Amino acid sequence: MRNLLIFCYFLLIFLGVSCGETKKKEVKTTTDITEVSDSLQVTSNKNKSILFFGDSLTAGMGIDIEDAFPAVIQRKIDSLGLSYQIINAGLSGETTAGGKNRIDWVLSQDIDIFVLELGANDGLRGVPLSETRNNLQAIIDFVREKNPEVKIILTGMQIPPNLGAEYTSEFKKIFPELAAKNNLELIPFLLENVAGIPELNQNDGIHPTEEGHKILAKNTWEVLKGVL
Repeated sequence: MRNLLIFCYFLLIFLGVSCGETKKKEVKTTTDITEVSDSLQVTSNKNKSILFFGDSLTAGMGIDIEDAFPAVIQRKIDSLGLSYQIINAGLSGETTAGGKNRIDWVLSQDIDIFVLELGANDGLRGVPLSETRNNLQAIIDFVREKNPEVKIILTGMQIPPNLGAEYTSEFKKIFPELAAKNNLELIPFLLENVAGIPELNQNDGIHPTEEGHKILAKNTWEVLKGVL
């Protein structure tokens, strides 16, 4: 069954990661972000919509869009006969600041469920923790102001201890604390059972393979199914 996914790709700008490192599959890209804004206007016979708003993990960096975890979830939803359309608004290299700046035009249509997957790039770049926290809160506030009835799922993230144990530990706490504060559903760690496992990640050691994305989909579905 063909998925009705709306997507946007840009080359990843992870700290210290070369954009040309992943060569197994050619990634489709677009140089005009307004094309995605236009594509979000596409109508569908689905009754409700789920927006995945994230970075290269959501966008499926290095693999085909049909193998990224939002697409895997769409197939699961279709197999169950549920009337939900997934919109993939992942943007490789996106930070929480970038997400805050583009959330307005992304929410150009009504959304029933909003999955917020941002923060990994902040952590890898050593962005001040208060800035990451405030940006995520601003996105949550904007989404709820736009539609008070929307259900929000926050994906927890962890980073390697490169920037020290204190930064790493405090970064991890941001997500459960925001979820508790805002009464959000929380995926404890999106990359659970994938991060640090070579055979489930591409050559850069950061981006999951197709098999890795299946596990990301499973981690997400454990929370999403309850919301549906």
